Amino acid sequence: MPDHPLEPLAALDGVPEAVAAARAACEELRWHRALRRQWAVARTEAGVRCAHAGLGADGLRVPLDVVRDVARGAAAPPAGPDGAALRGALGVQAEVERLMAAPGATRADRVPLGQLLARLHAVGRGGPDAAAGVPRRDGQPQDLRGLADAPVGAELADRLALLGDLVARPLPPVVPGLVLAAVVHGELMTLRPFAAGNGAVARGVLRHLLTAGGVDPVGVVVPEAAWAARPAVHLSTAAGYAAGGPAGVGAWLRHVAAAVQVGAAEGTRVADAVLAGRLAPAP
Repeated sequence: MPDHPLEPLAALDGVPEAVAAARAACEELRWHRALRRQWAVARTEAGVRCAHAGLGADGLRVPLDVVRDVARGAAAPPAGPDGAALRGALGVQAEVERLMAAPGATRADRVPLGQLLARLHAVGRGGPDAAAGVPRRDGQPQDLRGLADAPVGAELADRLALLGDLVARPLPPVVPGLVLAAVVHGELMTLRPFAAGNGAVARGVLRHLLTAGGVDPVGVVVPEAAWAARPAVHLSTAAGYAAGGPAGVGAWLRHVAAAVQVGAAEGTRVADAVLAGRLAPAP
């Protein structure tokens, strides 16, 4: 019997190699010159790009300059649902960054999953909402509709509780933090615990776990960049994970690891821009 439930998943075909490639990319980014002194600027810009690309993964195309201007208070978001989605995406990333420790500091503890989900969903609604932070009890979620039906009622509550226990459980050395982050992200895509806003919340949890777990200790990786480029592939791979089985789960783990590798390349572009002073000026 394995000592940890994720141990067999970490050994699925191609997963160790994909995780190693992602880890190497993150380690190379970690030593970028811009991150020695200007890591906070790079982290904030990475959050802007996570929000921007996450919107793209959900099918909403907003220019990066607009997202950045809204983030720094230089422009108001568009009116209507698009503006609410933009405010929500930025709110999720800002909340995740608030939980991050400084590079080199004692690694921040992972926030209990139930608490994290509630906080991210509340800020991700983009405005007053009585249901903010409250998991649905019945009815199907109104987003990520390309996936199969999500669980409801007691099944949803039980699976969220099990997922929270998994996040809280110490990881043995044979289970990389990236595998845990990918599994939790896949589970949240499957469960879709809220009536809406699940994509932004799942991506925020992924970023939190990547940083708290030491995969991306500076918080500058932008895995959403890969998913914005191919949103249909992202959704279909999530559907394969939800269906279960070694093939579907392994494909999802490799998919997330590849996105982290792409996200490290995007993080390098962020760090390059910070070093060159080419980001938008403060208001």
